[in-house]
Amino acid sequence: MGEMMNEGQSLGNDIDLSQFYQIFFEEAGENLDQMEQMLLALDLEKADDEELNAIFRCAHSIKGGAATFGFADVAELTHQMESLLDKLRRHELTPTSAMVDVLLESSDALRGLLGAHQGRGGEAPATADLVARISVLAHGEDAEEAVLAPEPVPVIVVAAPAPAPRKAAKKVERDLEIHIGPLENPAQADGIAELFRDIPGLGTVEAMACDMSTHRVWRARTSASDGDLMDLFTFHVGKDEIRIVDNSAGAEASAAPAATEEEELMGTGHPNPTTEGRDYGFFDGAPGVPTPAAAPVAGKAGTGKTDARAPAAAGAGLESSTLRVSVSKVDQLINLVGELVITQAMLAQKSRELDDASNQPLLAGLADLDRNTRDLQEAVMSIRMIPMSVVFNRFPRMLRDLASKLGKKVELVTQGESTELDKGLVEKITDPLTHLIRNSCDHGIEMPEDRRARGKSEHGTITLSASHEGGSILIEVRDDGKGLSREKLLKKAREKGIDAPDSLTDTEVWNLIFAPGFSTAEEVTDVSGRGVGMDVVKKNIAALNGTVEIASAEGVGMRVSVRLPLTLAIMDGMSVRVSDEVYILPLSNVIESFQIKPEDINTMAQDAQVVKVRDEYMPVVELERVFQVPRFEHSDTSPIMVVVEAEGARVALMVDELLGQQQVVIKNLESNYRKVPNVSGATILGDGKVALILDTSGLVRRTRH
Repeated sequence: MGEMMNEGQSLGNDIDLSQFYQIFFEEAGENLDQMEQMLLALDLEKADDEELNAIFRCAHSIKGGAATFGFADVAELTHQMESLLDKLRRHELTPTSAMVDVLLESSDALRGLLGAHQGRGGEAPATADLVARISVLAHGEDAEEAVLAPEPVPVIVVAAPAPAPRKAAKKVERDLEIHIGPLENPAQADGIAELFRDIPGLGTVEAMACDMSTHRVWRARTSASDGDLMDLFTFHVGKDEIRIVDNSAGAEASAAPAATEEEELMGTGHPNPTTEGRDYGFFDGAPGVPTPAAAPVAGKAGTGKTDARAPAAAGAGLESSTLRVSVSKVDQLINLVGELVITQAMLAQKSRELDDASNQPLLAGLADLDRNTRDLQEAVMSIRMIPMSVVFNRFPRMLRDLASKLGKKVELVTQGESTELDKGLVEKITDPLTHLIRNSCDHGIEMPEDRRARGKSEHGTITLSASHEGGSILIEVRDDGKGLSREKLLKKAREKGIDAPDSLTDTEVWNLIFAPGFSTAEEVTDVSGRGVGMDVVKKNIAALNGTVEIASAEGVGMRVSVRLPLTLAIMDGMSVRVSDEVYILPLSNVIESFQIKPEDINTMAQDAQVVKVRDEYMPVVELERVFQVPRFEHSDTSPIMVVVEAEGARVALMVDELLGQQQVVIKNLESNYRKVPNVSGATILGDGKVALILDTSGLVRRTRH
C-alpha cells in the first residue's frame, strides 16, 4: 500500500491520485453494500432486468476505480464478477443460488482486499479460487473444459465469449491520437500522460505539437478500448473535452460516439455485431470496429460517481448534492456548540438579575440568542444523525448465512429504516443488535419440521424495527419462534445458583437471561451456548444510557425492546435541588411531580419507603440519603416528589425544589474521573458549577434490591 501511495504521489505537480484514494475506498464500500443487498433480494426464478443491471453497475464502478488507482487484485476479481453478471443481464445464463453464493463470497473478499490496501492490518485474502469458480460459472456447460485447460485464467483480460456462433476479437495494440481541449487550464490534462507510465500494460504515449495554451495532443499505442480510456481520462477532464482518433491500419479515420453505459445496459447501443455481447474487462474491446464516420469517438461515459470524483470534471455537468466531511470535524463542531450552550445558559442566568424595564433590548437579544442557540444545536446534531438502515442493511447477509448453517428457513423484515440516530450510537448499537438477531435465529426460530408440527409456516420471521418514542429511539427485535419457557429458565437459574423463587413475575423471569454466564443452549456450538452474550448486550446498552426489556409468550414468540437516547452529546434535562446541591434528571424519564406531606410516606420493612400515587404504591428514593448530602439548614417546606420511569418501572425521587428545564451538555464523568453509582454523567451549569446527571435506571434498580 505504501508503494502505491508513493506511486500515486508521483503523478506530477498537477495531479495527485492519492488524494482520491479515500473517496474511492468509501464509494467502493457503498457499492459493495448496495450490491450485497440486491443479491440477497434477487428472485432467482424471475430475476428483474433492472436489478441485474444495477448489480452489474456496482461491480463495474468498483473495477473502474481499482484499475485507475492500480489495485490490480481488486480489478481482477471485479472483472471476473462483471463478466458473469454481464452474461446474466444479457440472459445468456440463468441465475442460480451457486452464482449468488460465489458473488457474495467475492464481496467479502473485496472488503478484505480493500481493507488491506487501506492499511487496516491483516493479510489480503487469496482470490485465485474465487476467480476460477466465477469463470467456471460464467462458461456454463463448458465450464469443466475451461478449468482443466493448461493455461491459467489471465488477469484483467477479456473473458471467454458467450456460446454464440461468432469469434472473439483478438486483443491487439492500436495507434491512437488523443486530443484534449479546449481547456481553460490545459495543465489539468497532463495527468493523462502519467496514467500510461503508472498503470502497467496500458501502453506508451508521446506528446505531439499543438496549441499548448488551450489543448493537449498525444500519440499513444495501447490495447485498451476507447471506453476504458474514457473511464480513466474523466478523472482529469470532462468527457466532452476528449476526442480519440484511431490511426491503426484498417481503421476508419474517425468514429461515431460509442454507446453510453445506459444504452449498453438497456441494449439500445449501436447494433454492431462485432461489439454485441462483449465483456466489460479492463483491457477489452475490439480495435478498428467500423462505425459511421464524421464524429469523434466519445467513448463510454464514466459512471456518475467517477465523474463526481474528478476535481476537474466540470465539463461533465454533474453537481454533487452531498459533501463528505470528516467525523472529527463534526465532533469538533458539536463540542463548540456545547460550549456555546453553556455560555448561553450563563448569560440567561445572569439576565434574571437585571431590571426588566431598563434592560429590555438586552433581554430581548438574549431571548433571541436562546432560540438561535437551540436551533443551531438541533441543526448541528442533525449532521451526526444517520438512518437506521445503515445498521439494518448488514443483517440480511448475516442472517442468511446463519440460517443456512442451522438448517432453518428465516425471513428478516425491517421497519422504520429511515428513523435517525446519532452516529456514535449507531456504531455502538450494532454489536448488541447482532447478538439479539443471532439469538432469535438460534434459540427462537424452530426447525422447519418443528414449525410444521405446530401448525406454523416453515419460514420463521424475525422483525427488526426502529421508531421514535418521546425523546428516545425504540429498537425492537421480534421473532415468531417458540418464545421463552418460564419453567426452563427457573430450572436453569437454580442450577447456576441464582435465587429464583416461583413468586417471580414473568418479567423478572425473562430478565434472568441477562445474568452473567446464563445460557439455555443444550450444547455448545460455534453459534451459541457459551453463556457469553445477553449479559454483555445489557451492559453495552446500559453504557449508552439505554434500557432493555423482554416480552415473551411460550410457543408464540419473543420481543426484545431497546430504548436509547437520541444523542450522547446534548439533552433536555430537569434540574432539581437537594439542600445546596443541584442534580439533573433526563427530561425523557420524568413523568410528573407533586408536593406531599410527610405523613403520606409509609415505611415498610428494612426502612423501605413508599408513597401512594392515585391508588398505586410507588417506591421512594431520598436523594439526600443516596448521595449523603449534608444539611446546613432545615426547611419547613413539604418535600417534592418527582416520578421517573426507567426499565418499565416507576419510582418517586424526593427533592427540595424544582429549578426548571434546560438544555445540558453531557460530559463523560467516567473518562474524566471514575464510574460513580447512580450517576450517568455531569454537566456545567450557567454559574460554572458542576452538576451530576442522575442514572434513572440505576435508581430504579436500587429500589428492586
